[in-house]
Order: sequence, then structure tokens, then C-alpha cells
Amino acid sequence: MKYDYLIVGSGLFGAIFAYEANKKGKKCLVIDKREHIGGNIYTEEIEGINVHKYGAHIFHTSNKEVWDYINNFAEFNRYTNSPVAKYKNEVYNLPFNMNTFNKLWGVFTPEEARKKIEEELKEVDIDEPKNLEEQAIKLVGKTIYEKLVKGYTEKQWGRKATELPSFIIKRLPVRFTYDNNYFNDKYQGIPEGGYTRIIEKMLNGIETRLNYDYFEHKEELENISEKIIFTGPIDQYYNYCFGELEYRSVRFETEVLDTDNYQGNAVVNYTEYEVPYTRIIEHKHFEFGTGPKTVISREYSDAWNKDKEPYYPVNDEKNNKLYEKYRELANKDEKVVFGGRLGQYKYYDMHKIIEEALNCVRRIINE
Repeated sequence: MKYDYLIVGSGLFGAIFAYEANKKGKKCLVIDKREHIGGNIYTEEIEGINVHKYGAHIFHTSNKEVWDYINNFAEFNRYTNSPVAKYKNEVYNLPFNMNTFNKLWGVFTPEEARKKIEEELKEVDIDEPKNLEEQAIKLVGKTIYEKLVKGYTEKQWGRKATELPSFIIKRLPVRFTYDNNYFNDKYQGIPEGGYTRIIEKMLNGIETRLNYDYFEHKEELENISEKIIFTGPIDQYYNYCFGELEYRSVRFETEVLDTDNYQGNAVVNYTEYEVPYTRIIEHKHFEFGTGPKTVISREYSDAWNKDKEPYYPVNDEKNNKLYEKYRELANKDEKVVFGGRLGQYKYYDMHKIIEEALNCVRRIINE
């Protein structure tokens, strides 16, 4: 065995595991099928702007251990996520708050807003919601649903809201304050200089091979390490023996614009179905950029197949049952440990990935 650990994937989970294992004197090999490190948090500098190549990544957590840990690798700015939603020619603050309600109904006080929502809910005779549409209307009423939920959700899932199960929307964020901060977490920000620098620091001094697909080199990698830390799709690792897990994918159209400010905000959601993209990201606003040009990315939710990047696990009953079969197989497998959103078939925010990776290190290396 040449290495203690073969780490498949150089995203946040794999990089943290490699960094911590290396600190403890373990020999690691990190491989990634992409031409760059960092997985989906990879940022690329274009026109002096750190572009989030795989969608907006805004770091937030209330876990001080996680916040202190990630601050070892970067300084974070004071960015606060305050997205806006555009419906036709109207602009609303997200999450739904007093600014939203004032724009919708002209109400000013929390009491007036509550009354308005209650009035709408009284008009709805939905006892047991049969689908996502009924569930959302039961939670926030028709006005908010039709302007700010319906179109966006249908684009996101590629299906009508009446065809989607109700459990997808268990709750919708409603705040009776004039606070536009999307997250409630104590710590929030964007790393100055982009996320790629964090991964570079983590992998410094660790052997890393890019453009190196695990499945293309499986034979030569078979006995190269004591253990495999695998952050790719768990069903692919086991050659889809129980069938394929489903995902939603995302397609990006990124362009440089000859203006210093395109939309005035980092994140603008487009909630009407007729607009094909779900949102536009203007990357310079994540780091308060002031240059003469700007870079925007239009995001399109996309049906997934094996040639596309899997982004969002479709955690419905059918897929969760299928994943459980793979998980049972993995639990009996002493060679491999699965991590990250693809290895564990679960959508993770970055702070949760850090928690999971550090717990994995404690469990595997310190056992």
C-alpha cells in the first residue's frame, strides 16, 4: 500500500479530510476528475472578479467551532445574503418579510401583515394538502404563492407544482420584521479572494492529480491505499447495482458585461415561469467589487442524466429507499468511506460539510 488514504474528490469534504490526515502524518493521494480543485465551491478570477463557477456559495453557520476552523484558511468579509425576487416588473425582498408584505399589500405593521395572511388562509379550504401547490397555499396564502413560489419551484423541479409531492415544502420562511438577512446564522460572509484559495491551502504539500477519473483508473487504484474516502456518487461506486439515484442539475450561462453594475445585488431570483432561468448572480457584489466591468451568471434548472453534474438529490420516498440499499452495502464495506452530498445522497450547506468531514476524521483516523 503506497498511501494511507485515497481521497476521491477535491471539494470541501475531501480537502478537509486530506488536510487533517496529512497533519496526523498519514500519506494521502487526492484525485479529481475535473481540471481544477475545489469541487463546486471553485471560484475563478475573471476581470478581477472571483466568479462562483457552480452557483452562489455564501458561507453561514452558528457553529463557532466550524467558523473558527474555516477562518484558519481565509479572512471572511461582512457579506450578508439579502436576495431579491423579480416577478414581472415587481421586485420583492426575500425571505418573505415586512418589506415583502408592504410591497404586496401596503401593510405597515406586523399585526396588519398577520391579519392579511390569515384572511387569505381562511379563503383556502385545504385540509390535507395533496400536492406542493396546496401545501404552499396553506402555508402562506395565494398571493405569495402565485407571485414568489409557484413559477420558481416549477422551474427548479421541471414539473408543475400540482404534480410535486407536498412534503417538498414543509415550511416557508415568514418573518414579521424589516430584516432582509436571508440567514439567521450568527456568522456569515464570503472568503476574501475566493474559495479556491481555501482549498489550495488545505491541499498544500499533498499529492493531487487532476483530470483523473477514479472509474477510468480503478484497476491501478485498487490496491494503492488502505482506505478510500469517496465523495462521488455512491450508486456509481457500486456500478448502479440497485439502479440509478435521481438528481436535478443546473446549467450556467456566464458572461462579462461592459458595465460596472448590472443588477445592484448579488442574487436576483426570477419567480415567473415564463423567464427560463431561476436566478442571475452578479459575482462582484459578493466582495463589494468596484471595477469597470461585471460578470453575471444565469442559472437554469436542468433535468439530470449521467453526462451532467448532479447537484440536488431528489430525496423523495422512492430515491431515499434506493439510497438505503446502497447505504447498507456501504456499512458492510470496510475499504471505503462515503462523504459529501453525492456520497451520502443529501444536500449539504458548506458548514454542514465541514462538520461531517471533521466528524469523519475523528471517527476514522482517531479510532
